[in-house]
Amino acid sequence: MDGSWRAARERWERERLDPLLQRAPERRAHFRTLGDIEVNRLYTPLDLAGRDLLETVGFPGQPPFTRGIHATGYRGRLWTMRMFAGFGSAEDTNARFHQLLDAGQTGLSIAYDMPTLYGYDTDDPHAEGEFGTCGVAVSSMADMEVLLAGIPLDRISTSMTINSPAAPIWAMYIAAAEKRGYPRAILEGTTQNDILKEYIAQKEFLFPVAPSLRLVTDTIEFGTRELPKWNTISISGYHIREAGSTAVQELAFTIADGIAYVEEALRRGLRVDEFAPRLSFFFNAHSDFFEEIAKYRAGRRIWYRLMTDRWHATQERSTWMRFHAQTAGVSLTAQQPLNNLTRVAIQALSAVLGGAQSLHTDAYDEAWAVPSADAALLALRQQQVIAAETGVAGTVDPLGGSWYVEWLTDEVERQAWRYIAEIDELGGMPAAIEAGFPQREIADAAYRYQQEFDAGERRVIGVNEHADPDEVLAIPLLEVSEESRQRHLARLARVRRERDPHAVEAALARLRDAAARPGSSEANVMPALIECAAAYVTLGEMCGVFRALFGEYREPVAV
Repeated sequence: MDGSWRAARERWERERLDPLLQRAPERRAHFRTLGDIEVNRLYTPLDLAGRDLLETVGFPGQPPFTRGIHATGYRGRLWTMRMFAGFGSAEDTNARFHQLLDAGQTGLSIAYDMPTLYGYDTDDPHAEGEFGTCGVAVSSMADMEVLLAGIPLDRISTSMTINSPAAPIWAMYIAAAEKRGYPRAILEGTTQNDILKEYIAQKEFLFPVAPSLRLVTDTIEFGTRELPKWNTISISGYHIREAGSTAVQELAFTIADGIAYVEEALRRGLRVDEFAPRLSFFFNAHSDFFEEIAKYRAGRRIWYRLMTDRWHATQERSTWMRFHAQTAGVSLTAQQPLNNLTRVAIQALSAVLGGAQSLHTDAYDEAWAVPSADAALLALRQQQVIAAETGVAGTVDPLGGSWYVEWLTDEVERQAWRYIAEIDELGGMPAAIEAGFPQREIADAAYRYQQEFDAGERRVIGVNEHADPDEVLAIPLLEVSEESRQRHLARLARVRRERDPHAVEAALARLRDAAARPGSSEANVMPALIECAAAYVTLGEMCGVFRALFGEYREPVAV
């Protein structure tokens, strides 16, 4: 077969390609993916020569899961449609939740404001000017109760994008649900809770690496024992990509973070098949269509091999890489913002063709502000159009067997393994972070891209190509009102005034005691945090205990 293809290709080059190139040269000498992988003019079975496709590609729902973790793909169940929502007060965001659920959204995804992400109450001086601008403000369980009002928590899966204060915020969610009569064991959702990527990319860290890893391990252990339907961590490449990484770096560094969390849980005494089935991942759906699809397919294959070869998982579900995808916020432009609708649709389609379990589509106005209600609805409709009108959900892994996609999947996997091996040699991701390795790699990639953009080699429509110097913004933008801030502050003051001070102090004392001891099953902080939440201890007060015991992390100066 290879011989006939080789002869046919040589004949095609001689009779078709070479005469055309003499008359009309190609637009440039080299074509590359967004992640700088060289792309050939044409792919044929010759590019897959020597590969056992049955072993490396195979069938969906079958190891190594290159073609997806479910045998029926989306024919049995569509991906969960989530819109990242949160702004202003809990009342504002709760109203948005109900609008989106009424419009057909099938899962919640909560965005928190900057003070909440940094573990501060809204009335803290550090929070000045940041109320509700990039998410919803949650200072105590009273806010969480309003935020979730009217939401059927036994039927809706909730994703929460929060990291350093993830444990206290999750405790508020659990306590609020139980107060409404929902047992914790039936709650479904995901806590992002990926602290390592904060040191690598997003920089919303609070505490040093070791105690932060301890808090993550406490949540994994507690979820394994008490909330069997909850994904206690979403190992997140999204923010790594937003910081300027390539697709390969995003995949490799995310998996290396996952390796670190697995190792911590094993050190705690958990068995891999106890907790691995609830690990989940979160990836960026960027603009290089085929590279993104290859990234997801390669990721599933790598995680399967790690779980089986390194940790000897025996449950097949432990070996699944289940992932959420979000379209690339960094790709959205303030210039000609309606172009973002096209970007988002293409990016979302890559996530679907790559087999995502859930998906968030960015709104076209997000380069300017938190999405307006109309923009958020339109973003949801993009997913619904893909699901209902394109036919892509009718067959499993429709690009499987594409010579280009299979070659690119292999190449992404090869390069990702090289990074994983290098991080292993450094002693794992925590040691690599301390050495500044992933940070430097991402910075170098971002710098290369910026140089190429400035030189016109990377083109962005409306920005450095087909720009409109006379453009005037003509889209409505969401603004957070002062009334919302005052409503939130009044509730916070009322909580402090009406709560039982003895219950507050007793709960904080138990939290201090648990946090002060080395991380272990006996000193897991989650029970104390849930007690604090139920007593209406504020987020700032809970994080204040951790700050006093752990200290605050200060990033070393890069040299």
